Amino acid sequence: MKDAAYFLCSSCGSQYEPEGVVYTCPKDDANLEYVPDFSRIARAIRLTELQTRAEPSLWRYLPFLPVGDPGAHGTPLRQAGWTPLYRAGRLAAKTGVRALWVKDESSNPTASFKDRASAVVVARAREIGAEIVVTASSGNAGAALAGMAAAVEQRSIILVPRTAPQAKIAQLLVFGAEVILVDGTYDDAFDLSLAASRLYGWYCRNTGYNPFTLEGKKTAAYEIWEQLSADRFSWDTQPLTVFVSVGDGNIIAGIHKGFRELVQLGWLRNMPRLLGVQAEGSAAVANAYRLGVETITAVKADTIADSISVGLPRDGLRALRAATQTGGAYLTVSDAMILEAIADLGRMGIFAEPAGAAAYAGMVAAAGSGLVGADDAVVVVNTGSGLKDIHSAMQAVGQAPIIAPNLQALEKNLRRTR
Repeated sequence: MKDAAYFLCSSCGSQYEPEGVVYTCPKDDANLEYVPDFSRIARAIRLTELQTRAEPSLWRYLPFLPVGDPGAHGTPLRQAGWTPLYRAGRLAAKTGVRALWVKDESSNPTASFKDRASAVVVARAREIGAEIVVTASSGNAGAALAGMAAAVEQRSIILVPRTAPQAKIAQLLVFGAEVILVDGTYDDAFDLSLAASRLYGWYCRNTGYNPFTLEGKKTAAYEIWEQLSADRFSWDTQPLTVFVSVGDGNIIAGIHKGFRELVQLGWLRNMPRLLGVQAEGSAAVANAYRLGVETITAVKADTIADSISVGLPRDGLRALRAATQTGGAYLTVSDAMILEAIADLGRMGIFAEPAGAAAYAGMVAAAGSGLVGADDAVVVVNTGSGLKDIHSAMQAVGQAPIIAPNLQALEKNLRRTR
């Protein structure tokens, strides 16, 4: 661990030595946040050195992370992160913003943003000699843990709602994880995994519970900063707005933390505005934002976007603050808007799962309401691949026609579609 680094409670502000805590604050059970030794980082690495590193993964930011070098070269564990940032000129023109980029997390080894967190958690599990790592997941976090664990022969157990998409369950099984389907919600699986980890001594990866998950996710902010700088974005003069879909809240909280750390290092002058997007049927954080309170009240989650279908967000407070502390906001979008967004992103070559498309749907809604406008530069984060939920993808675009194998039938169909 880094010298003079510590963990900070997000609620009561208590500080703890890095080796003194494992999950949440011992005083109030609130989320803990790792605070690196910024003076040590500044001494250890120059900005120009970072920007010229050849490491094409999140491990290029190792000095910022609370784990040592995990080794594992040539494995998926070493390939998480450093995902592409695509210019979306056609969608920018359609929505009326000055510039639009899509940060596409589907290129991660298991095709979702959750690889970032799982890579860091698995690295930590190896450091402490954990025999088993367990997590609750609606699919992506579990697949990420299973894949990263398989890469280094780490045993993993995944508790998943039985309603999770079959493609996600298939990933878990193929990676060799011990998969247990729970006849209940994600929140039920979460509570069960906590109870099991306490009873059996398993190391728990759960999002919004294990502080190392946030550390992996913050690296996306570092990448956006580096990639936009390489694209000649003027951070000093041009404001940036980032749209992130929100379920348990850990992704937007991690991105917020990453940008805050860049500001604290003096490498970033202007904090981007963060806008959280929730499905209408799973909007616990958005509800708190609208009420102007910091109390997150559970809802009965119901949305096609399974990755953000969360009744009680376990990192809701930090997710809320990511918006309120950056001049951002929370929006909600319908399932119909999410399906339309899947099709829109597909037409620029990005196949997004419903949760990832929700961020773009929120951006469209924000443009329509004037929350973003013609002078704004925007990044939309696509959190996962559409291959994880083919059923929703087919709802978004419909079925392909079936014709007889002759030119007459082809011509007839072409006339119908012209």
